[in-house]
Amino acid sequence: MARRTGRRPGNPDTREAILGAARTAFAERGFDAASIRSIAQAAEVDPALVHHYFGSKDQLFLAAMNSPVDPGELLPAVLAGDPAGLGERLVTAFLRVWDSPAGAAGVALLRSGVSNEWTARLLREFVVTQVLRRVLVHLAVDPAELPLRGSLVATQMIGLAMMRYVIRLEPVASAPPETLVAALAPTVQRYIFGDLTKVPGHPA
Repeated sequence: MARRTGRRPGNPDTREAILGAARTAFAERGFDAASIRSIAQAAEVDPALVHHYFGSKDQLFLAAMNSPVDPGELLPAVLAGDPAGLGERLVTAFLRVWDSPAGAAGVALLRSGVSNEWTARLLREFVVTQVLRRVLVHLAVDPAELPLRGSLVATQMIGLAMMRYVIRLEPVASAPPETLVAALAPTVQRYIFGDLTKVPGHPA
């Protein structure tokens, strides 16, 4: 049987070739439609090499995004516990990551996503598939409402990141995390579980 040709495992360009092909596939087709096999074909390597360098498709996507954290490792702790405190835990975890040294990479991604459509597509796929999907799949709410609820949660989290870390609007930029959690968690909680057809504080 003929040996398959392609870049050798030791070639220093192999990893970057895979990442380049992955970024193109994820941006053009989305996370779900992009396959390890098609990415390997575009990079001219055997699919086994993709798994060798990156493991799973999720890990490949995180590497392609240059993500400073793996939501799959952080979110189980957020999802554990009383659902009534999910909004508070979510905002707390978000601030903990962004206030840490890892937040600098997040700021770079946000800046690039705002100015570059290619990066915006990847950022959108990251938010939907790596964060919101992992959270919403565990919720006891109408599945038909999940896309809207997830998008609304994203408006709060990404808006917070923009104002605190990119635009640095005061006093949000220097506010203690507990102040922001107290202010934002009830809204995030309502977006996750509340009645989206009723304005809070107004009669039905």
